[in-house]
Amino acid sequence: MDYPPESLTAAAAGLLQRARPQHGVHTGRYDRAVYRPPFSDMGDLAEMHDFVRTAGPAHLVSVNVSDGIDTLVSSIVPLLLDTDLGEHGSLVGHLARPNPQWRALSTDIEALAIFTGADAYVSPSFYATKRETGKVVPTWNYSVVHVYGRLVVHDDSSWVGDLVSRLTERHESPRDPPWAVTDAPPEYIESMLRGIVGIELAITRIEGKRKLSQNRSIADVDGVIAGLGGGTAAMVAVADDMRAAAQPRRSPSSS
Repeated sequence: MDYPPESLTAAAAGLLQRARPQHGVHTGRYDRAVYRPPFSDMGDLAEMHDFVRTAGPAHLVSVNVSDGIDTLVSSIVPLLLDTDLGEHGSLVGHLARPNPQWRALSTDIEALAIFTGADAYVSPSFYATKRETGKVVPTWNYSVVHVYGRLVVHDDSSWVGDLVSRLTERHESPRDPPWAVTDAPPEYIESMLRGIVGIELAITRIEGKRKLSQNRSIADVDGVIAGLGGGTAAMVAVADDMRAAAQPRRSPSSS
């Protein structure tokens, strides 16, 4: 039977292995930390970069060390992808200064940023195969990108100030007029900056997965699209993702 998207704990379980030198975005023994059959593997780096740029905040998972004990910790953090930083690019963001995640950070274990897209439960009743043979079970469709790397702390007001301006521009740009950091009193912004620290995930590898019924027949795919299409916003978004993923399989006459 299939299962929902990897839980945060399950997805981060591989972190309790010591990081090894990496030589590319997809390399070495850790290359397939995310279970992804070939049909669901994003594979294309540009596609994964686009996914990260348009996704919401990430689950940032790292390991803290206290009294010799490794502990998984996580925060939900808006992150910017900067492909010009480092060999494979970096994700940059900030944490609240009181947040213990950055204070006891283990520097010899990879951190992980999990970016999720829309997800939805898939009922067996959606499949054409149910009516034909009855040999169907429930599953869950979803899209996810995992970004691994070394987490670096930037406790520097200039670095953090520049980051906050960039984050603000990124998320305010669709608004008219957009709010800007300079709209607030300078002394107030300075006091706010003292309450956060910058973080940078220096990327070593990226893995992406789109589980969108690619292993089912087109008739089954169309049944799921129809079943999800009348549901919640998330269900409709998954149906749209499925429609795009199935397009290359369709003949010109059916598209």
